[in-house]
Amino acid sequence: MHRLFHPESIAIVGASSSENKFGGTSFLIRFQDAGYTGRLYPINPQADTIRGLQAYPDLKALPEVPDLAIVCVAAPFVPAVLQTCGEIGLTRVHILTSGFRELGTPEGDALEAEVSRLADQFGLLIVGPNCMGPYCPASGLTAWGAIPGKPGPIGIISQSGGITQRLTEYLYSLGIGVEKAVSMGNATVLNANDFLQDMAEDPKIDVIAMYLENAGDGRGFINQVREIGCRKPIVLLKGGVFAAGARTIVSHTGSMAGSLQIWEAFFKQTGAIRVRSMEAWADTAIALSLLPAPAGNGVFLATGGGGNSVINSDIFQYEGLDVPELSPESMQLLRQRIPVIGSIAGNPLDSFEIFFNPRHMADITQIVVSDPAISMLVIDRMIQRKAFHIMDMTDLTEKTIDILLPVSRLKPTVVTVESDGGDLELGQKGITMRRRFCESGIPAYPTTERAARALVHLTAYHAYKRDHSL
Repeated sequence: MHRLFHPESIAIVGASSSENKFGGTSFLIRFQDAGYTGRLYPINPQADTIRGLQAYPDLKALPEVPDLAIVCVAAPFVPAVLQTCGEIGLTRVHILTSGFRELGTPEGDALEAEVSRLADQFGLLIVGPNCMGPYCPASGLTAWGAIPGKPGPIGIISQSGGITQRLTEYLYSLGIGVEKAVSMGNATVLNANDFLQDMAEDPKIDVIAMYLENAGDGRGFINQVREIGCRKPIVLLKGGVFAAGARTIVSHTGSMAGSLQIWEAFFKQTGAIRVRSMEAWADTAIALSLLPAPAGNGVFLATGGGGNSVINSDIFQYEGLDVPELSPESMQLLRQRIPVIGSIAGNPLDSFEIFFNPRHMADITQIVVSDPAISMLVIDRMIQRKAFHIMDMTDLTEKTIDILLPVSRLKPTVVTVESDGGDLELGQKGITMRRRFCESGIPAYPTTERAARALVHLTAYHAYKRDHSL
């Protein structure tokens, strides 16, 4: 499916001169905005030119057979377009149009059955219908999602275009790239199994993030996830677990959600990483794409403030990780470097000096990274603010990255940058700082809770992989 994600030419069937509505022209505009360097062919029998490009009356009038067709005409006209695709040898098709099985009507079912028949007849690789289709920043295929986007180690498979878009945009805001993504909608022809196999074989993808409402070939999907999961982590956000969401699925993609008990068994049997929110989906994918495998579940916490230390320790233990005592040798070395007044040596560490003294942070991390009880490190960072009586604190983010990056390659290391609470300036500073850490290779999270959950998933996946790769 290489040319599906890396097309050198695209025909947009149903582009029009009107620029103010969603559809073929909005896709064309986004391709031009994103700087797509391939050849774009708007198809419209009523127009000579569209947005400065020559328009063609139909696919047979094109000077070449394009690598990809995006079909944006009304649903009753889609079969005729597919017939033409088959006749000219255009085999890769993205059907943006809705109005098929998801309607729950005999007419919609019949149209979708015809799509399937034509795909079988001509060997068409169809994405959709009722979807946003393929996305690939490396090839400029970014008419939706983060525009222009950034290539990176994550692949995304989703039945929802909106959810995929949110994830690509969030990752991009943190400097994390996506190698390829696909919104597959009704998945009439190409389904989750097909895209999962494609991304498993892509050497540029380290982590696969999936949003699923149903699995078409259930038994095949279980076997596939079990096999691929021992090589690459699969982070799965399952939609429609409960009744209200399951009812909505029928009108979203025209499929059934499957029972809660079935999916509970699926996660137990396959090792897929189960997440329950968009935030956990993104956080877990970031951790798995940037961090090495931890040897165990012992976490070292470094922060400033006694109350913060207590609460953070509880949070990690609530999530199922351990905050162990340090070895006598580590404690002796820490006490030599931690002031007696205003600080607490140990795990968690309460030392305000880690916020403004890079040498102090380097000393502390070198001590704990050698402690056999510690498998992961969580370092809190502070944003300058009046409330802490520090007005002119030098920005130490780059120095902190230089210190923590080598440490993170020995043992997984993340930072927390808490900036929520209503202060807009503080919030913007927090986003900027987290991006600088993430794009340097160190995961950064806006809350302790989110850091803890991401590390829980990191630990669980690598434990599963060790147990099932023997």
